[in-house]
Amino acid sequence: MAQSNDIWTIKAALDWTMGYLERKGDENPRVSTQKLIAHACGLSRIELYTNLERPLTLKERDRLRDYVKRRAEGEPLQYIIGEVGFRFLSIEVAHGVLIPRPETEVLVSELLASIPKEEEGTVLRIVDVGTGSGCIACSIASERPDTHLFALDVAPEAIALCEKNASACGVSDRVTVIESDMLSSLDEALVGEVDAIVSNPPYIPTSVIETIPREVSDFEPRLALDGGADGLDAFRILLDQAQTYLKPSGVLAVELFEESLDEAARLANEKGYYDVRIVCDLAGRPRVLVARCGK
Repeated sequence: MAQSNDIWTIKAALDWTMGYLERKGDENPRVSTQKLIAHACGLSRIELYTNLERPLTLKERDRLRDYVKRRAEGEPLQYIIGEVGFRFLSIEVAHGVLIPRPETEVLVSELLASIPKEEEGTVLRIVDVGTGSGCIACSIASERPDTHLFALDVAPEAIALCEKNASACGVSDRVTVIESDMLSSLDEALVGEVDAIVSNPPYIPTSVIETIPREVSDFEPRLALDGGADGLDAFRILLDQAQTYLKPSGVLAVELFEESLDEAARLANEKGYYDVRIVCDLAGRPRVLVARCGK
């Protein structure tokens, strides 16, 4: 990057950063460059191109150097910027918590399509298991004002981040955040009273972890990724625990590894769930299992 006594305009920063990240193997150097410079300068991506000749301040240049170095080392863009768009919300993200993905938006869509329509005076109780950033719980709460979410996670970092996001999204009055290993700490008063359970649990088979992109395996928490030998360790626990808390015909919606879904559907049927179906993500890959509690 230019020396400190050079004038470093936004245009020069765009040109240099994009070339540098491209050489470092960034899959989408143009988008990364735009987002990093916009964040460093406090501008929108559109504003960059209406201010091409504006010089960067020394603070902006220092921030940008740091961001570019981190991105070149493979750190996910979302961690550097500290936020990601998810459905209709801006969600804060941080190290130690899984980055929300577009395919998880499909999980939310399927859950919303499977619960009863709004009815005056009725509040649906929904549990989000392994909430992470809280993107699922906050989205459901913001899109369905007749819901109360119980957002569970075993990681203290996730609990803190979910609480921040619920507050920032204006839904903290309808999102109760609970530190819990799966459903183990959920109030017994909710036994048989939950309308739906949704989860994006750890689901990548252990043997596959080493084959996924380095920016995922090296930077995102393994606890939120590793699903055991077949990717279904957490799902098996969830199947049993969900039956305790769900109402009869209550909905279970879970995001899973594409090659694990047939076995997951078999297990759900075996446990007495019904209307079991598999839904594909935006890329056409099997991604979500939806079922109803058959007790």
